This record gives sequence, C-alpha cells and structure tokens, in this order.
Amino acid sequence: MESLHWLQAFFIDGPIGGMEEGPLCATGPGQAPEHIHHIATLFLNCVPSKLIMPTFYVFLYNVAIQAYLLGIRLVALRGGKARRWLNGRKNLFEQIRSSLKPGEKRIWVHCASVGEFEQGRPVIERLKQQYPEHQIVLTFFSPSGYELRKNYAQADYVFYLPPDTARNAARFIDLLSPELALFVKYEFWYHYLSTLQRRQVPVLLISAIFRPDQFFFRWFGRPFLPLLRSFRMIFVQDEASIRLLQEAGVQHIQASHDTRFDRVHEIALQPKSFPVVDRFCADNKILVCGSTWEADEHIIIRWINEEMEKKPDWKVIIVPHEINDKHIVKMLGTIRQPVLLYSHAGETKLENWRVLIVDKVGMLSSLYKKATLSYIGGGFGSGIHNILEAAVYGHPVLFGPRHRKFHEAKELIQLGGAFSVSSYGKFLLKFFELTGNEAYLQETSLTARTYIERHLGATAQITDYIGKEVFKENGAQ
Repeated sequence: MESLHWLQAFFIDGPIGGMEEGPLCATGPGQAPEHIHHIATLFLNCVPSKLIMPTFYVFLYNVAIQAYLLGIRLVALRGGKARRWLNGRKNLFEQIRSSLKPGEKRIWVHCASVGEFEQGRPVIERLKQQYPEHQIVLTFFSPSGYELRKNYAQADYVFYLPPDTARNAARFIDLLSPELALFVKYEFWYHYLSTLQRRQVPVLLISAIFRPDQFFFRWFGRPFLPLLRSFRMIFVQDEASIRLLQEAGVQHIQASHDTRFDRVHEIALQPKSFPVVDRFCADNKILVCGSTWEADEHIIIRWINEEMEKKPDWKVIIVPHEINDKHIVKMLGTIRQPVLLYSHAGETKLENWRVLIVDKVGMLSSLYKKATLSYIGGGFGSGIHNILEAAVYGHPVLFGPRHRKFHEAKELIQLGGAFSVSSYGKFLLKFFELTGNEAYLQETSLTARTYIERHLGATAQITDYIGKEVFKENGAQ
C-alpha cells in the first residue's frame, strides 16, 4: 500500500505532475532497490485474485517483475543496497531447503524492513511463547531489515523473501508449508497471497493503516480492492481505516491499534542501565535527541551553542542516526560546549561535560528514560523515527514537520503531548514554553504517558484471534 502511494505521488502528483521534489530526489548511490520496489509494485502488488484477474494483467505483472529484477541488477553494478539485495538471494532456495527440518509446524511472518519488524516483533514473541512447538520463519524484503535481524533469537529461521513470481511463490510455500502467514502493515505481494489462498493457508495483515489518498481508494486503484479480500483478517490501527475499508466493501477488519505500543511498553518496564549515562546525567535535566540527521543536528547544536550557557542545570544526549567517524568528527567540531563521546567516557569524571554523543547502537530506547524532554530526528527528511520509544516514559516529544504519514504523531500533537517544530525559532519557542512552566511540562508529560497506556493490547488481540479462529480450526495445541 505504501509503495503504491509512493508510485502515485511520483507519477501523478510528483515531478511529472509539477511538484518541486519527489521521492527520487534523496536517492543516493546504491539505494535504488527500495525505489525500484516502489515503482514495480504498480503491477506487482495490486493485481486482483487470480480467480478474477484478466490475462492482460498477468502479462503486465510478469513483465513488471522482470523489469524490476533487471533494474536491480543494473544498479547493483554500483554496489550498495542493490548488490546486497542480489547477493542475499543467491542460492536462496537451496539455503532454505537445507535449513528447514522435515515434520516441523511453521508460522511465516513477513516484514518489508526494520520498521515493520518492530511492529511484528511483539506478535512473534507472543506466538513463540504460546506455540513453542511451531517454528517461526521470518522473511524480509530489504537488506537493511535482514542484516540487522538475521540473528534474531525469537525466529527459528530468517530469510530474504524470494522475488514474487508465480514459480518462486509456489516453491517457497511448498518448502515452508506454513500453517499461518502474517504480513506486516503494507505488504501486498500477489503471487504469494494467491498461492497461500489456493493452499488454504490463513493470512493475516497486522498493524495496517489506510488513508483516503492511498492507491486502493483512488479512482484508478479501486479495481484492485479484491486483493485485500485475500486476508482472513486485517488488523488496523484506527477507526478511520475501518470506515475506509468498509466503504470500499472490505468487511473482515478489526481495530487493534499498533503493536509497537506493546513493544515500547515492554521495553520501558525493563530498560537497560548504562553507568556512564547515569554518571553523566546525575541530577540534571536532560534533552535526549534520538535518531538525529544533519538537519536535526543543525537545530540542536545551534541551541547548544547559543542557549545552553544560560541553562546550567541542563545537559544534552545526542544519538545520531548515522554513526560513522566522518559524521561524528563533524559534530564534535561544531559543538562549542564541553562534549564527550560515549565510547571515550570510561571512568572520566563527567560533572562538567555538557553534551554526550552516543556512538553505539542499541541504547536509544532505554536512554529516553533519562529525558526531561525528547527530540526525535527524521522530521526534516523522509519522516520521523519512532516517537513511541520516548513518549512511553511520560515526557513530551518534539520533532520536525514531516510526520503526515505517522498516525501516532498526528494524534499526540492533537492531544498536546507532542509538538512539531519546523525551524530553529519554533524549536526555541516551544522549548522555553515547556521548560519555563513546570505545570505545563507535567501536563504534557501526563498526556504522553496516558496516550501510550490507552493504546496497549494489540498483541494480545491478534494472538487471541489466532488461537480462537485459526489454530483452533486447524487443531493446533
């Protein structure tokens, strides 16, 4: 779905239609597979069920997928994600065949990349607890998702998803023989869905969200709505998605919120502890800036250089999205307050250091516990990162202006627990409003915490449905 919306934006609303910028403007060397994926899925992901699909669309589907693979091979000559995408799929079926053990019961969970994995993760872990006799097979489309989670302990097998051809889908499903398939958020691969449907394997779509401007609900996309009916159940994040689907004639829907709420709540109950961070923070007020990009850092570092001297009881923790030597050195060279790298802290006395740059992955979700106020990066680029990881600790969050596609951001802004800032001046104003009025700060903090608590339970709802409506009929114990 999201890929279809991207395609619509580029060809209809985007540069060809007169926009000043489009999705390809930010593309760097080796990043093309993600964009090729989006382009190809006009045909790849939205052809209706085989029972009603005209031969013409089958032909277009097959042409598009071959063009898609050819495009990846061409871009892979430059290396980057394209080459990793191809290399990861070399001898893939042999790898799958030799890994799987005969006689296993299997549940297949497919995620496009890292973000979708975080939504699927709570469900995977609950299913692993409830059905330990079943093996979890986790697949990814994206190299970034696969490479980050290929050793994920709660999955028994982690593979790339083979390209969606009729032959590949049949071979893959034959090898897996899953009793259940779960697709996360926006994955609509026709051959896989139709093959699962023919084999009578129940398929669920979880943590989905739909908007009126998405492909299926525009005049040119409505003929492809039957694709959504291949799912046994679609679990959506909000009531607006239910109304939209019902108006389009899709009835097998439940509102269940986003499973990420359950995940961040679970992390917040048992956050990791970092002695260096504890010593750095001490009794100070802390601004935690997570997953920041250069545009975000321009605002944060300007505040550090121009205003921090006036705030002796405040310290700043910055966790850049990109942790590499060149970027870190550049940051160190622009900050005019005492600044230290986490990796260099050791037993250093930290009382007089004002800024800590965390140059280690895997810490951010627990660092938010230290925050008086959080800033979430990405809002001046392709979109904000996970704001729930911060809000779960009960403090307000700030982020840049590009958050339209993030339902939780829009809701939390409306409630008054999050704030979008589009410039340094607006960041400065909101910072002063929040930190200059303790009652207001506490009110917004309570709003953030309450918002998280009201949205818990999606994981239990989905797994309860699986137990009552799927495995019960299949005789699973």
